[in-house]
Amino acid sequence: MEYLQMTSNQIEQEHICCALGAKQYEQAVKEKKNWLMDRINDGLVFYRLNERAKVFIEYLPAHQAWAPIEAPNYMYINCLWVSGKYKNQHHARRLLEKCIEDAQAQGMDGIVHIVGKKKLPFLSDKRFFEHLGFKIIDHAAPYFELAVYKFNDEAVEPSFKFHTSDLKSQSDGIIIYYTAQCPFAVGVINDLRDATVKKGIPFHAYQLTTKEEAQNAPIIWTTFGLFYNGQFVTHEIMSVNKFEKFLNTL
Repeated sequence: MEYLQMTSNQIEQEHICCALGAKQYEQAVKEKKNWLMDRINDGLVFYRLNERAKVFIEYLPAHQAWAPIEAPNYMYINCLWVSGKYKNQHHARRLLEKCIEDAQAQGMDGIVHIVGKKKLPFLSDKRFFEHLGFKIIDHAAPYFELAVYKFNDEAVEPSFKFHTSDLKSQSDGIIIYYTAQCPFAVGVINDLRDATVKKGIPFHAYQLTTKEEAQNAPIIWTTFGLFYNGQFVTHEIMSVNKFEKFLNTL
């Protein structure tokens, strides 16, 4: 099977894997495409299977990453996703090999990626990365870990920008920080707002629209972060039904 490294023009015309077949996310996919096209100017690579499938990797120089990390001269994997019938066909390994080749060609010291302490929705399974030689070298509450693959043993150790026992936000009620990195995050915001307002709970949503905002946000995985009364709840982009069940526990 062939892979495709997409240019800005191709991203505009081709599918980008996310939310395939989900018509309710069409506008959110457009926002994701715009985000990708802007990030290509920052060195982002979007590399996918040349099929109508959710098989792709996104990566860019870590100093351009929309994440609160310190990783000078590293490549940052924004997303690696292989789903459905394409699992267990070595696609993830091949996508990762492309990232490694590009990082080495650019003289970088290694690769970094945010994973979960355990298997969690929307976060990569750290066991796959550990199997391929990545090491967990930093942790952030409550379950985020920084996986690193070094080419240069003398290189600076990457780290999260902040370490707290509990991520916090300043507002009461439901607070969500999100970016256009994932169409599911953009697409579900209005429905989550409606569900919260029906319960009479204050709702605040803040879209991070610049690299600087994302790198200094009070969340580790900047695609989506949900707080309640200032306390971090989850990074998971919940369905409306699951979110409503959560609201019923408050």
